[in-house]
Amino acid sequence: MIKRSKYNNKKTSIDGITFDSKKEADRYVSLTLRATIGEILDLHLQTPFVFALDGKKMFLYKADFVYYDTITNKTVIEDVKGMRTPLYKLKKKLIEHQHKITITET
Repeated sequence: MIKRSKYNNKKTSIDGITFDSKKEADRYVSLTLRATIGEILDLHLQTPFVFALDGKKMFLYKADFVYYDTITNKTVIEDVKGMRTPLYKLKKKLIEHQHKITITET
């Protein structure tokens, strides 16, 4: 019996990196192409952001991609989403507020 993933996503490997979904892997390919032509710089995967309350770590959020967009001259924090769960929505709001960032969903 093959175990199905919770949200029907299929792990996909590219360049020796295993992504949680084909959608995330496809986005990685797109971003690496943009990096090749100089549209983005400093592409990082699974960048951690800690949410702390009263000095205590409450949870860790990992952004799928973080990079500098040379067209907009801004750092982009990006999450590839297929399913926006209530827990994800809450974590996103808390991380955005505490770190003064905007998480872009693709």
